[in-house]
Amino acid sequence: MILGIGTDLANIDRVQGVLDRFGDRFRNRVFTPREQSKAASRVDEAATYAKRWAAKEACSKALGTGLRMGISWKDMAVSNLHTGQPVMSVTGWAAERLDVMCPDGYEAIIHVSLTDDHPWAQAYVVIEARPFA
Repeated sequence: MILGIGTDLANIDRVQGVLDRFGDRFRNRVFTPREQSKAASRVDEAATYAKRWAAKEACSKALGTGLRMGISWKDMAVSNLHTGQPVMSVTGWAAERLDVMCPDGYEAIIHVSLTDDHPWAQAYVVIEARPFA
């Protein structure tokens, strides 16, 4: 069953402007060390950050809260499987919210899709509750 759906669109040029203006202050406030390492390894660092920013916004919407009620930016983190597929993990208040949303006897699975086409980056998040096997 679907527990939540969220989407967000981010402007890559705007994210580049924030990086230019605030640099590490922005990176450290919003992104985990793993996310920062991934972005630093990419040719278009701003596009990588913009996709992850959009994913965090989309995840907060799928959790039904938006970025309020105690969710921290770093409570939601995007990484990639060895195949390149993006995955979302949650900790802190976001994980607590996910536990409350998920019915007994089910596990929550967060699906995330990322794309960019300059100047836009988009993320789509679906939270699924799947019965334990």
